[in-house]
Amino acid sequence: MIGIKEMTALNSSVGADEGQSLNNSNYSITDLSDDCKSFDVSELSDKPGFKTLTMSQLFDSVYQGKPPIIDGLLYRGIYLFVGAPKIGKSFFMAQLAYHVSTGTPLWDFSVRKGTVLYLALEDDYSRLQKRLYRMFGVSENDNLFFSVSADGVGKGLDKQIDLFVNEHPDTSLIIIDTLQKVREDDAESFSYASDYEVITKVKELAFTNGICLLMVHHTRKQNAGDIFDMISGTNGLLGAADGAFILSKEKRTSNNALLDVTGRDQQDMRIFLVRDTDTLAWKLDKVETELWKAPPEPLLDKLAELVTEDNPLWLGTPTELCKLLVADLKPNALTQKLNVNAARLKEEYNILYSHKRGHSGRQITLNIIGSVTMRDGRDGHLWGAITPSRPSRTDAERKTGC
Repeated sequence: MIGIKEMTALNSSVGADEGQSLNNSNYSITDLSDDCKSFDVSELSDKPGFKTLTMSQLFDSVYQGKPPIIDGLLYRGIYLFVGAPKIGKSFFMAQLAYHVSTGTPLWDFSVRKGTVLYLALEDDYSRLQKRLYRMFGVSENDNLFFSVSADGVGKGLDKQIDLFVNEHPDTSLIIIDTLQKVREDDAESFSYASDYEVITKVKELAFTNGICLLMVHHTRKQNAGDIFDMISGTNGLLGAADGAFILSKEKRTSNNALLDVTGRDQQDMRIFLVRDTDTLAWKLDKVETELWKAPPEPLLDKLAELVTEDNPLWLGTPTELCKLLVADLKPNALTQKLNVNAARLKEEYNILYSHKRGHSGRQITLNIIGSVTMRDGRDGHLWGAITPSRPSRTDAERKTGC
């Protein structure tokens, strides 16, 4: 049996990212590409007004999910990384960039390898060289790119990011250090609306390219009851972002720090860190949030016994699958349950699930990731499977996230 993992994670994000594991994955971001949902949006009404889905149509859709950059910690979308000046944000960004670009676990968090672009807009290359040497020594890394200049939001940054991702289709993370360097210069225009707009524009870049954009920003001087109210600017920044990190210290001279994490699709947590006095890298002390365990799902275990390395493909109707699994479910309920658990089936069991309607009814396909179904051109019957090397996604696939 292949791909069965312990169903334990630091947290589970909601919906599309459900089912991440603390176990280190051997897959890169491009190995686990996103698959389009099965519901045909053309079925939606073309009349003026809201384009709606019923609850039944929603459960009839398959969302394969988007694998996290760092399990339980960092997902695709737009994130803020906030802290006081000179607290160690840039060292943290260098550490994060290195771990993602090499696929090395960050503390107890599994990391998926991907190309990283670090826009260090408040540094120069000499300072970057010294910082990285102190943290990691001399190490070759062709997946981590740096630039100390960039255009502004709405002034060319989108084209620069598109060009970079086109040249490096396995890009998973772009760090912009800092937000202030790429937003408008007119401080008088700063408001909730302008803060929300600038994050929304950058968020569109993350969405269309299927990546995580991490924006470094500063805290304000005033104290607040909620630490996330310390983000400089209005609530529009956090309101538009998918998540945020705040790095803080009780005393500036201390080597101990707190990293508070919040996000739309993840569990809030507080991470206690200690800074290494030699390398200035951040080390994990403890995590305040308890481990989250996904509830067991016996149906997925049964599917993992059915679809294995020796039998990498199953094709048939929901009724046939019910009989084969001896499942106490009606065929329609089985299909809906698989639709909901498609991301978890892929992440934890390495099995790709899809279904479609045909003239003869609904048909389910289950196959090990990497296997390709081959059909006989004369009668259309399945006759074998091969495991080729995976090509890069096309521009159209990358733009649609499919």
